[in-house]
Amino acid sequence: MFASVRSATLLGVRGSRVDVEVHAGIGLPGFTVVGQPDEVCRESRDRVRAALLSSGLPWPTRRVTVNLAPTGDRKSGACLDLAIAIGLLAAQEIVDVDALADFAFIAELGLDGSLRPLRGATPLVLSLIDCKTIVAPGNFAEARAATPSDVYCAQNLLDVVECLAGRAEWQREIFQSATASSSAERVTTLDMADVQGQPVARRALEIAAAGAHHLLLVGPPGAGKTMLAERLVGLLPPLTNEEAIATTMVHSSVHLESPNAGLIRRAPYRAPHHSSSMVSMVGGGTALMRPGEISLASNGVLFLDELGEFAPSVLDALRQPLEQGIVRLARARTSVVMPAKFLLVAATNPCPCGEGSPGACTCDDTARARYLRRFSGPLLDRFDLRVAVSRPNTDELVSPQRGESTADVADRVAAARELAFFRSGCANSALSREQLDNVAPLSKKAEKRLRRELEIGHLTGRGYHRVRRVARTVADLDGAPDVVEEEHLNFALMMRVDLASGLRTRELMF
Repeated sequence: MFASVRSATLLGVRGSRVDVEVHAGIGLPGFTVVGQPDEVCRESRDRVRAALLSSGLPWPTRRVTVNLAPTGDRKSGACLDLAIAIGLLAAQEIVDVDALADFAFIAELGLDGSLRPLRGATPLVLSLIDCKTIVAPGNFAEARAATPSDVYCAQNLLDVVECLAGRAEWQREIFQSATASSSAERVTTLDMADVQGQPVARRALEIAAAGAHHLLLVGPPGAGKTMLAERLVGLLPPLTNEEAIATTMVHSSVHLESPNAGLIRRAPYRAPHHSSSMVSMVGGGTALMRPGEISLASNGVLFLDELGEFAPSVLDALRQPLEQGIVRLARARTSVVMPAKFLLVAATNPCPCGEGSPGACTCDDTARARYLRRFSGPLLDRFDLRVAVSRPNTDELVSPQRGESTADVADRVAAARELAFFRSGCANSALSREQLDNVAPLSKKAEKRLRRELEIGHLTGRGYHRVRRVARTVADLDGAPDVVEEEHLNFALMMRVDLASGLRTRELMF
């Protein structure tokens, strides 16, 4: 007796279709799972047996072989439990094999026969887009985020059998209200109006949000660097449908969202601790190839506070994802590609003591040089904006006047982004060299100024193009969509302070 049931397993942030083939033949009673299952997958034998018996369904007294095809791919997790159970029932002719033709099954089984939610429901269902997929109630909203139809759920194994036999109806409607409410946009409670003073840093945040430019904040403790970074995500526009699905897939694969989260419509915000390892930052590490922080921050903000305390190897690992928007992870058994298109915001002190400014800094030249060696030149060159942040003065701190709100700044950001996408189909930070010549032509004075910066060695080739992209964003925010003027270019250059100079650069500029 033979039955084949469709299911899927998770690899990284992608679902991989699996055909669960069950054969119950003559021989000593036994149960074998083949097809490269991991330890959790092999343990499905005990979970499925207990679930069947608890549901009043028979366990076959035959030699059972379960093959997970294709056999060349690694299978992991408990997502195949329900499919194996249904395959066993079909092999015993308790469930009609023909009734399984249009269905796929994704759920973990409890020992009492209940269907339990699992991580990765969104990518798993996306890999089975041509099937009617059965999931646990706790995964219903995530599964519906992948496809608006052909998703069903049941409370337990016995309900699944009854529905397949036509004696009961699949549950769908009772979860619609929860899905609709959970899909509402989650609005940030942090407001830019809370920031006292800091006009230059506030402007830098607006430019970073409008053009998707990477931002480095340099300043002493208590200057408000973290406070500013936490409010950047509120300036970003809601995710497009494509971005929302991609972001939901990543977060679903690590089960970060609540069971009824639905599509993630707001840009994510991730702030890993400076002790984070290479694996936790870029992903991988196990057979599951778990996504790292840079993937979890995709289409959102990755904030690295105390940048100088991160391991240099971890920081340098960000260079390739920053350029390509993806991270390629290769291991002995498999390789995966994960999204890593994030807006990087970092904060650091200008020196070990944190003060940086003349007269206040207690660091000697050796200590300062050792501290600055933690930041590689190529990494710093990838920050379009490097802004010095000083502590606000007394008048700014005690002033009852509040700054501009997040809602007002977000409106300007949305207008600038809409203009950029209408003009070139991408954010200004992603403009190619050819596109820059077409959409960001320089005035004569701006071109002369930029040439001078190149000649004296203040800009590299990469920095040259990054300054032009920032100047294009500044011009968009100022309502000058045609030509980038010298004032726009000067502001872009002012936003690239030398980290070695720290706050002293700001004192010279202002």
